[in-house]
This record gives sequence, C-alpha cells and structure tokens, in this order.
Amino acid sequence: MTDRSYVSLTFDVDTISLWMSRQDRTAFSRGEFGVVGTRRILKLLASRSVHATFFVPGLTASTYPDLLEEIVDGGHEVGHHGNHHENPARLERDDERRVLEEGLEILENLTGRRPSGWRSPGGYVTSSTFELLVDAGFSYDSSLMGHDVRPYRCRLGDSWVKGEGVEWGKEVDLVEFPWAWHLDDFPWFEYIPPQGGNLTPPSAVLETWLGDLDWALIHEPGGVLTYTMHPQVIGRGNRMLMLEQLIEEIDKREVGFTTLEKAATDWRAAHPFKQS
Repeated sequence: MTDRSYVSLTFDVDTISLWMSRQDRTAFSRGEFGVVGTRRILKLLASRSVHATFFVPGLTASTYPDLLEEIVDGGHEVGHHGNHHENPARLERDDERRVLEEGLEILENLTGRRPSGWRSPGGYVTSSTFELLVDAGFSYDSSLMGHDVRPYRCRLGDSWVKGEGVEWGKEVDLVEFPWAWHLDDFPWFEYIPPQGGNLTPPSAVLETWLGDLDWALIHEPGGVLTYTMHPQVIGRGNRMLMLEQLIEEIDKREVGFTTLEKAATDWRAAHPFKQS
C-alpha cells in the first residue's frame, strides 16, 4: 500500500441465513429483503464505478445463485462468511473445519474462483480459526478489532488468564483488516423484537462514519478504513441515500476505494512475511 488512504465498502450478504433458527415468517422475510437490498447496492456501485467486497454465506449462494452471479458480474469480490452463518464459538474444531470447507466448496463451484478472504459470522473467532484459515490458503481475515485502519498479521496461540497475564502467540501470513461495531450498520439501524434495538437517523451514522475517516486521513494516512454493511439493513430507502452520500463524501476527499482482496495483496507486497 502507498501513503494514499483507502476505504473498503464491505457487505455481509446474510439474507435468510441469519434467520434460519427462528420459526417466524416475518423475521424470515427480513432475510428475503436482503436480496432486494443487494440488487439496490449493486446498482448504486455500478453507477459510481466502485468495487466492493461481499461476504457471502454458503446458504445465500446456493439459495440465490443468480444473485451471486450478479455480484461477480459487477466486478466485486466474493468472500467467505460461513455456510449457514454459524457462530464458530459454538462449534468444535472439526465442525468449524467442516463449515469452512462446505462454504468454500459452494462458493468455488458457483463462482469458479476460490475466495481469498474470510469474515467470521458475528466476528466470533476461536483458538482454531486462524490455523484453519491458513491451512485452507486464505489471504486475509476481517473479524478482529486490534486497530481501526492499519492492517496487521494475525497470531496463532495467544492465551490469557484473568489474574495471571497474557502470552502472545506467533504471527502467521494471514492479513487482518479490522472492523468495529460503530462502523457496522446493524447496531445503528435494526430493531429485533422482543429485545429491541436502535432506529438511528442515517444522518447521525453518516456523521460518525465520516468522522472516523477524517480522523484517519490526518492521523493515520495510508490505512484502509473498513465499513461493514448488510444489504437487509443498508438496503432500505433512507439508508441507501446515506450510502450514496457516503460514497460522494469519500470521493470529495480523494480517498481510493478498494476490495479487501486487493488491499491484502498490496499490503503483503509492502510487508513481506518473515517466518519466525
């Protein structure tokens, strides 16, 4: 990467995979709206010649193969996002590997290309996750929060015990593109009964998201700021207006757009991995 700053627009295309455990037709239909939202997003991105990263669960890909084809035809990156949006923290190692392999097979068969990036559903990472990703040949992960704009390499073997301390593991050749909840649309916009949630005005979200970008341009130039969105969330009317405004404001700041796959390739070239 150069000293130019970049933004990556990323979309978790969960669709129905997020709602499979709820036998509630209304909740399930929110996942169906994810298809509508994805097509709106693709249309907007095409109008602005912006390429993005779409993290797709295997279930979304197999249920809506035409939608996956539209994402690929738009020149966008397809990343791996689980098979049925499983929480890895609830899986044994063998099941975590199985989920990873099943989703990989579906995405590769339907796109003709093996994904190079992974985002863990819910951002949950286990002690096995990075080893499994390295073994499967992934280039990058986008599940951690160890920085806000600087990519870094993941570590294997970190351990910590409250009251005792921390033992750091070893770096592996897996690039991390961190995310953050306040740069994710879901906690800002979604309402899930009976728990509740937020229905924040998009103007407040836009102000927050651009504020992080403006700070990074001054204090952390040359980084990659990752916005995390979900088509079933950002794809609704006034939020689409916000996304359009976000793209316009990023353009005004002469910040580049990048897929995470390209950003990982560029960053790795500038930071060769030193095997310890």
